Amino acid sequence: MTSESVAIEEKMSAPDFWNDRQRAEKLVSRLKSLKNQIDPCTTLKDDLVSLRELIVLNDDEEDDSILVEIISELGKIGKKIDEFELQVLLSGENDRGDALMNIHPGAGGTESQDWAEMLLRLYTRYLDKNGYQHKLLDLQPGDEAGIKNATIEVKGEMAYGRLKSEGGIHRLVRISPFDANHRRHTSFASVFIYPEVAEDIEVEINPEEIRIDTYRASGAGGQHVNKTDSAIRITHFPTGIVVQCQNERSQHRNRESAMKVLRSRIYLKLLEEEDERRAKAAGEKKDISWGNQIRSYVFHPYTMVKDHRTSVQTGNIQAVMDGEIDQFIEGFLRWKERKN
Repeated sequence: MTSESVAIEEKMSAPDFWNDRQRAEKLVSRLKSLKNQIDPCTTLKDDLVSLRELIVLNDDEEDDSILVEIISELGKIGKKIDEFELQVLLSGENDRGDALMNIHPGAGGTESQDWAEMLLRLYTRYLDKNGYQHKLLDLQPGDEAGIKNATIEVKGEMAYGRLKSEGGIHRLVRISPFDANHRRHTSFASVFIYPEVAEDIEVEINPEEIRIDTYRASGAGGQHVNKTDSAIRITHFPTGIVVQCQNERSQHRNRESAMKVLRSRIYLKLLEEEDERRAKAAGEKKDISWGNQIRSYVFHPYTMVKDHRTSVQTGNIQAVMDGEIDQFIEGFLRWKERKN
């Protein structure tokens, strides 16, 4: 890892480094990623050396103030070790790259569509709080409330690695605001997370195996809505994957976005099929990725959010709905490592 960073720095010092801007930007991004892995390890090593010196000094002088400092440093080092552990857990093939997120309501009409919009708000707040850039590629509003579909592009360090924990079925239990009798309702929504595929990764899409349909964008407000056939729907026949994008004003931009989503979905499908083949060869039985109910959000008769994979839970449901989901993400990463 260190030798790779040194090699990149040597290339960056060359006078013609920026002649190929695209290649240069990739190398700069890679160097930043390597530094983010190397620097915490170096800092932790230095902290442990300093702590050892404090312990030796305390043995010699038996000073209470030094003991207090040792205890304080132990707490700080413990936190750094936890952070470093997460860095190690986020070392998968696509973990450090960008991501695409799709949110889709389950059966239940307005109830589940409203729940899907609540999840969109939750994740938008999480992304904002953690400094991720995000762009809405597709948003289809519900008939009465909520949304029928949302696709978000997320850019930033570890975007896919951290968000992949959210893929699955999310369950909501609450007193329905749409029920005049104020009865308790259960709603479901699915979240899908895909790694955004880098341009240098080959994903074969035969033009003869896709159908591209255009239609008028739907939405609340905006002069361009329902005026032109700018929205795009692409169907990939071999896999049955259907993607659509309508949030750009031009058909060309929507087509680019839709193809990006399609490439990512096909790429993830190929990775999953490869994992299944390996598991079968090893005699393992894999869970159906998107068929699992991963988390419940209960607003009534009590408040609780519980992850059914890791058993991580909290009673502070409002904080979770405001984007505080780090404990669930980190719990998932540790659970997945133990499971493997």
